[in-house]
Parts: sequence; C-alpha cells; structure tokens
Amino acid sequence: MNIPSHVPEDLVVDFDFHHPPEPGLDPFRAFTWLHGRAPVVWSPHNGGHWMTTTGQASKEVLNDHTRFSSRSVFVPKVDRPRLIPLEYDPPEHTAYRRAIRNTFLPGPVRKMSSAARELAIELIEGFKPKGGCEFVSDFARQLPIVVWLRMMNLPLEDREELLDAIDAGIRPRDDEHYNWGNNFINRYMADLVDERIANPGDDPVSEAMKEPIDGRPMTREELLGLAITLLGGGLETVATTLAWFGLHLANSPEDRELLRKDTGRIPKAIHEMMRRYAIPNLGRVVTRDMTFEGAPMKEGDSILVSACVQALDPQTFDDPSSVDFSRGDAHKHLGFGGGVHHCAGAPLALSELRIFLEEWLPRIPDFRVDPEDPPVVETGLVNGLARLPLRWD
Repeated sequence: MNIPSHVPEDLVVDFDFHHPPEPGLDPFRAFTWLHGRAPVVWSPHNGGHWMTTTGQASKEVLNDHTRFSSRSVFVPKVDRPRLIPLEYDPPEHTAYRRAIRNTFLPGPVRKMSSAARELAIELIEGFKPKGGCEFVSDFARQLPIVVWLRMMNLPLEDREELLDAIDAGIRPRDDEHYNWGNNFINRYMADLVDERIANPGDDPVSEAMKEPIDGRPMTREELLGLAITLLGGGLETVATTLAWFGLHLANSPEDRELLRKDTGRIPKAIHEMMRRYAIPNLGRVVTRDMTFEGAPMKEGDSILVSACVQALDPQTFDDPSSVDFSRGDAHKHLGFGGGVHHCAGAPLALSELRIFLEEWLPRIPDFRVDPEDPPVVETGLVNGLARLPLRWD
C-alpha cells in the first residue's frame, strides 16, 4: 500500500477509481461511497493520491490553479508531452487557449454542426430498419470522429483505423494491442502536424500556428500536444456522454416522450443528464505544502476530482440521483471541468448532444436495452460504456 508518511491513517480509504466497488450499470453510484467522509481522503491505488469527497471541495480544487496545477491531468502521472491547453496553467494556458478560440466560435460551430446533423440522420436511417444497433460503435463514436476529421480537414476513410487505435489505447486486449494503438496515434498525429507545418490550411492546428506564444510560434511538440487534446476531447468524451444518454433514455420512456413532444426542454435535459452521468475523473497536482480541508498535502501530490462525486452530492444538488429535466441548477455540473479549464469545445459538444436528441427521438421514439446482450461498463479516466446494444420494434 502506497501511504506516504505525511498522510494520516484516518484519511486513507481503499478506493480505486479505476475499479470502484460494485459499479454495476451505474458506476457513478459507486463513488457515493466517498460521501460522508472527510472532505479530502487518500487512496493508495494508482500511485497514491488524494480524492475530494464533497461538491464544495471538488469545485475549489478545479477553480484554484495556484494551489492545484493542471500540469498533469492524469492519475497516475504519465511521462509524455503535455497536452495543450489542458495541462498548462495561466498565464501560459491563456495564450494556448487563445490559439484555438476561433475554432469554437458560433460560425464554425454552426458549420460543423450542420455536417454533424447530416451524418446523424444518415446513421440513424441506416440502422433503423434493422430493429437494433450497438449504439457505441454504430453511432456514439461515429458522430464525433467524423466531426473531428472534417474539422481537421482529414479524409473520412481514416475513421475506422483511428477508432481501432483509440480503442486499443483505452480498452487494450493486451500490452501488444495497447502499444500498437499508442504508436499508431502518435505516428498519425506527428504526420498531421508535419503536414500542417509544411502546408498550412484553415484547420485548428494551422490556425494555432498563427498565434504567438510568448512572442514566438508554437513548437512542433506543442502543436502535437494540441492536436492530441482536440482528438481526445472531441471524441471519447462526447461518445461516452452520448452512450449514457442512450442508456438513460432506453430505460426511461417518460423522458423519451417528454423530449420528443417538447424539444424546448432539450437544452436543460442535456445538462441534467450530463450532471447525473458526469463522466470525467480529473487529476491535479498540489503546488505547495499546505493543509486543505484538513488534509496535510505536500508539493507534488496528486489529487483526483471525480465529477460524479460533486454531481451526486446531496449537499450540492437536491435529490441528486434522480433525473429531473426541470432542475434549475443542473448546468453547475463539472462534466466540462471547471475554472480556467472549462472545456473550450463545450459549444460543439453541446451541439452534437442536441443533434442526437433532435434526430433520434422522432425516428426511433421507443427503444430498449437488448435483454440478451447487456451493456458493458468501464471506468477509468472517464466512466463509460464499452457496449450498449439497443433494440426496437
């Protein structure tokens, strides 16, 4: 057990966020085991790290980069080039984020959303006559990867091999499969960056090269970190959120009917489902020796904020385990992170989620989980679904 000498025994908990106790089909509930304990506890798993257990402590960590740095957002820390702008604090973060601001302005988002809507309709109409689909691979992952490829001006025929490589990095069969996936992504991204350096276009990487960072252009390594961030943020998080939306609605005919009949409820419904199924587990690094919420922290310690701990905290939200589309404060969830690192791509992600609801429900209003092929849950950097077989008549 990895318990440093500065960690009091009464703050140590046997909780592994990669394998929470009895996750079942609702891994988020497993994290509520942390509620009612000290506001910050120590887990000896995954290299050893602090964890917040309340909504208040969670927001404070994400909102204060002076005490909790983003220089490593993974737990345990990973030895690789830092992701941009995700793993930089102000003032560097401000310049890096400015470099991609034009990508997510209303005009570009509308253009990408129009293409996403066309694709969503095409996908749904393609499998609708079959009476079922495997939602994750047939829809949830297809929509954001095509949006990302179009945004980056890359050929759509790359999508299947890219998805296979990303899958290998997240759900590897073995070490060889994992290494293949990582090597493929690294090589693909390096080729992309080198091509944009040689032949700039109107994609986010090319646009970022125009923005000075401390009076100089971005380096090749920085552009690589930016490209990888855009891929991870634009694909896996959107796909995972779509999957939880699909599972919730498959089990909630009343909510399906409500959104189908009253599309004006969709914006609030998106935030409420994002709150209830808040997927990210976000790492931060303690910047100095200090006591925070009674926990004696040392510089360099890792601390984990699980968004679902805040989302399901009864001190933060009333009746937090229920889904209520009329909830007025659902938008205060941490599904998009918090503080200066609130997701830059949130406008595009919200648009993709809305397109799913607007185009799926009128076409397939009644659907259910396949009773003979149950969903497969996975936990880790995000709490997600690896498979979600759906059926309809």
